[in-house]
Amino acid sequence: MGSAYLIRTENLCFERDGIKVIDRVNLELNSGDLLQVEGCNGSGKTTLLRLLTTAVKPTSGRIFYQGKKLSDCRYEYCSNIIFIGHQIALKERLTPVENLNWLSPIGLSQDSINRALDLVGLRDFETAPSWSLSAGQKRRVALARLIVSNAKIWFLDEPFTAIDTQGIGLMRQLIDDHVSKGGAVVFSTHQSVDMKNIRRYSLK
Repeated sequence: MGSAYLIRTENLCFERDGIKVIDRVNLELNSGDLLQVEGCNGSGKTTLLRLLTTAVKPTSGRIFYQGKKLSDCRYEYCSNIIFIGHQIALKERLTPVENLNWLSPIGLSQDSINRALDLVGLRDFETAPSWSLSAGQKRRVALARLIVSNAKIWFLDEPFTAIDTQGIGLMRQLIDDHVSKGGAVVFSTHQSVDMKNIRRYSLK
């Protein structure tokens, strides 16, 4: 019988240069959850997301995925998550279409990519090199990544930054749709967010 939770952390800690950045974080994430990580500047919000995406290793503590130690199922876990942070990981010389081909699941059709770019308002910029896009347009390429992703768990670091009002509305809609279908979203933001069924985890 499977575990009820997707992710559970147990006394998760992380130190940098002898300074404790994350201290004994215990949280659970379930299907359909929308979890906001909140805290002041320097509280470790981005670091916690990086720990949960395996970008950095904890100093101590453990992460479990569907009841299994993450070290025992890392490939399965990493195949089921997507992380979008401050740096959107676009190759500047590639177009939005080429970037999505590079960043998206193998076998994704060109029609799916074109539809995603159309939905985020980049139809007229499909063949433009990414270096020529504004910060907001690059963020919209990140939104397109979410649309074409098969990942069940989304990790979003400051997803409402560098995007206009229309883009914020689209991001909120994508998040709502994802969790309503049984996906899970963990995000950090400095902004006040009023979304239905949101849970919050505060870092001191």
